Amino acid sequence: MTSDLDMVPGGAVAPSTAVPLAASAGAPAPTPSSSRWGDVFRLVLRSWSGRIGLVLATLIIGMALLAPVIAPYGPNEVLLGQDHGQVKEKPCVHILNCPDDQAQHLMGLDENGRDEFSRIVYGARISLLAGGAAVLLAVVVGTIIGLISGFYSRWLDNVLMRCMDVLLSFPSLLLAILIVTVLGRGMLNSILAISIVYVPVYARVVRGQVLALREQDFVTADRALGVKNRRILLHRVFPNALTPLVVQATLGFATAVIEIAGLGFLGLGVQPPDAEWGTMISLAYRSILNAPHLVLFPGIMIFLNVLAFNLLGDALRDALDPRSERR
Repeated sequence: MTSDLDMVPGGAVAPSTAVPLAASAGAPAPTPSSSRWGDVFRLVLRSWSGRIGLVLATLIIGMALLAPVIAPYGPNEVLLGQDHGQVKEKPCVHILNCPDDQAQHLMGLDENGRDEFSRIVYGARISLLAGGAAVLLAVVVGTIIGLISGFYSRWLDNVLMRCMDVLLSFPSLLLAILIVTVLGRGMLNSILAISIVYVPVYARVVRGQVLALREQDFVTADRALGVKNRRILLHRVFPNALTPLVVQATLGFATAVIEIAGLGFLGLGVQPPDAEWGTMISLAYRSILNAPHLVLFPGIMIFLNVLAFNLLGDALRDALDPRSERR
């Protein structure tokens, strides 16, 4: 016969402090809550790197979304004539003493007589879209591989991780060039190539989290109650593995934009006449001595984009790391 009272020294009795297994197993797993992410956002805003990164990222994303409103001309609209000037025309800003009878071009004209500022603005759309799609695809595939590899049998883990090791053994840009060479040029193939290159990164991040989480008490309790592995994996383990994945994806977005620009510069990525920052540099680098603005402005945009998301990723990592001393 069981009792809710336990004996204590001196013969007195006290209520039992034992917690039934079913109660502990029925308790929710420690998953990231909305309040937790709100605290993370406030910590990001408290750091100088988070504020700068967030402002830059917001400006770049806003520029891409409002491109038709911000850009004075179409990205492929040819502007040649007496009012607009000649090809490779230098920047003309009226408040900086540019003649009033000459059309204003904040960043000049390119080698085909198109407004450079308009192409920069529209180029943000393609660069961010391609980079975001590549990261999203890599995160989805890498997460699935990491969950399966870390949670199930050892032989499956060995097979999947050895495949990831093979991909990691190649330099990322060289592997992307190889894949695009096989598949063909273009934005879609560039996105696919960069996704394949970065799948192992996300797979290893998720696998490491799963290996640690599957030994936690809440997982053991679920198994003791007969909860299926699939439910444990999707409802217990996966939500707790999101934190490092979010940080890695933020940092990886900046790298993906560089890779997209690199493939575009080599003529393997986005093809002319589409406005993409790397492709714009590729078309203009031969004129860097007599028209440096055609290379300078796209390069500055790539730099600002990488800076924004690297700063934001560093701030996220510090905010999510309980051992961080920079809070």
